[in-house]
Amino acid sequence: MKDPTITNKILKWYDLNKRSLPWRKKVSQEKKEYYTLISEFMLQQTQVATVIPYFQRFIKSIANIEKLSKFNDEKLIKLWEGLGYYSRVRNLKKTAQIVVKDFDKRLPQSFIDLKSLPGIGDYTASAISAIAFNKPLIPLDGNIERVLKRLLYLKKQNQIKKENLQKYKKVFGISVNRSSDYAQALMELGALICKPVNPLCKQCPILKKCESFRNQDFELVKIKKKDKQTFYKLNVYKKNNQYLLIKNDKFKFLKNFDIFPMEELISPKNFNKDLNFKISNMNMNIKIEYKNKFNLDGNVNWIDPKKLQKYTLPTFTKKIVKFLENQK
Repeated sequence: MKDPTITNKILKWYDLNKRSLPWRKKVSQEKKEYYTLISEFMLQQTQVATVIPYFQRFIKSIANIEKLSKFNDEKLIKLWEGLGYYSRVRNLKKTAQIVVKDFDKRLPQSFIDLKSLPGIGDYTASAISAIAFNKPLIPLDGNIERVLKRLLYLKKQNQIKKENLQKYKKVFGISVNRSSDYAQALMELGALICKPVNPLCKQCPILKKCESFRNQDFELVKIKKKDKQTFYKLNVYKKNNQYLLIKNDKFKFLKNFDIFPMEELISPKNFNKDLNFKISNMNMNIKIEYKNKFNLDGNVNWIDPKKLQKYTLPTFTKKIVKFLENQK
């Protein structure tokens, strides 16, 4: 199933077309490991163009893994603000602390040890192993999956299951000497050429091997997933032109961040939503109610809507504040 010509053609294309990304700079091995760790955490569910300025700001403020392990939590969240999925940055700091304590301030090269770190699963462990340590692994991200599905014309639900894609990816072969480059080359091919819509087939180095091109059918089949519909009543308390927020220790999403007081409703009737948010596979339907009195325990904060930038708040909360302000 392996085809060495595929490997060679993709690497040759990469050498001529790769993007200049800040985490690809030529640096010491220690820095390369740190840059790979930060970029891979940031790139989880976030596009490259969005990540670049965050990455640059992050490494300027936190130059190495030891500094990250000791960095102030509030300042850390502020650096991450806008990237979303805040559990990533919490896990990133926990990982840094374990690496400093148990691995002499260097990322472990063992795949099992990498996977034991908070926030690192099969994909991230594979990506770090390949990119930082030049190990012959192919991390199966969305870009590489897309190339694989089109190359082999995988259209059935059974074919595109993760475990089966792991088997099919053998078609890409490996590059023993350039494993780091090859993993990034495959990602780059998906990002720049084999795009989700209107792929640039004429520029593809493996065009002649592609079954989707042969069939002139580039539609991608995805695993069928149903979004979970959830319903919430959001209570708004306002005093002296300030809104009341509470520290979220109730819901799994945005844990420990400041949000408006909310209650989940189970299968409500005649629910007229005011707002809708999508967080991961959860579709949140929100109804807003204005309250005059409050009786809340725990951490409460009053925020001035005109000074949103001075607070460390999730985008979710900021969008609600802006929505409320626009209703005046």
